[in-house]
Amino acid sequence: MAVVRLDAAPSLAPLLARGALRSPLKRAAEGAVAPPTRLVLRDAAIDRGRLAAYREVCGFPVSSTALPVTYPHILGFPLAMRLMAAREFPLPLLGLVHTAFTVDQHRPLTAEDRPELTVYASELSPHRRGTEATLVTEARLAGELVWESRSTYLARHATSYEGPLAPERTDNAPLPVRAEWDLPGDLGRRYGAASGDRNPIHLHPLTARLFGFPRAIAHGMWTVARCLAEHGAPGTAGVRAEFRAPVLLPGRVAYGADGERFELRGPGGRLHLSGGVVQG
Repeated sequence: MAVVRLDAAPSLAPLLARGALRSPLKRAAEGAVAPPTRLVLRDAAIDRGRLAAYREVCGFPVSSTALPVTYPHILGFPLAMRLMAAREFPLPLLGLVHTAFTVDQHRPLTAEDRPELTVYASELSPHRRGTEATLVTEARLAGELVWESRSTYLARHATSYEGPLAPERTDNAPLPVRAEWDLPGDLGRRYGAASGDRNPIHLHPLTARLFGFPRAIAHGMWTVARCLAEHGAPGTAGVRAEFRAPVLLPGRVAYGADGERFELRGPGGRLHLSGGVVQG
């Protein structure tokens, strides 16, 4: 696997533009292969202002010395975008659907740390609705792996895949409601400013409608982070989450939790997110 070492995190705006321009030229198809590239950024700096904005918009306490368990994903996101926007990545960036997210945290990071980040596509696998790509982000301190995540993205396309199907997901009984939140229309812009993820589907109703949404939708990673902030679980060693349906903005959602499990539901009980934490 080829290793590309970077001196600084790439700027997200040009990457999004490049990925958008290349998307119409890519045709997701069966048999696509993950590019043999690892992007490595040494000594990733943590911007205190952006970290504070991230804590605020997601509801994490500002006094904590440890980084939110989801924050290394934000640090690695520019590398993931560079990988997916590259000509060699076979799936179009526009239209990718974030379907799942997991974290294994071996020990918490702090704002003082400058981890080495590695991002790569571990596999592209057939799915009954197209092709799934799994992107891995790793954070190391002094060579020790301290944090790792996997993000699964689905590129929809016609397929003849006839392998064994995963069991159809069914919605279990709702978890006890612990909180209800009214989400403002500018939530996507606020989270985008804090995280750097300014995908147009999250920013304005007009740009969201260009991609088939009636109005802007919340970032999936915001829904995970907000649930974790509300859960308030200390010593979180792992996170498992599935994104089930988009959250329209503005809107009202209910946060439910029971033990290590959590979820986010909308009007009528529609399930947007299901997940859980693993305690260290």
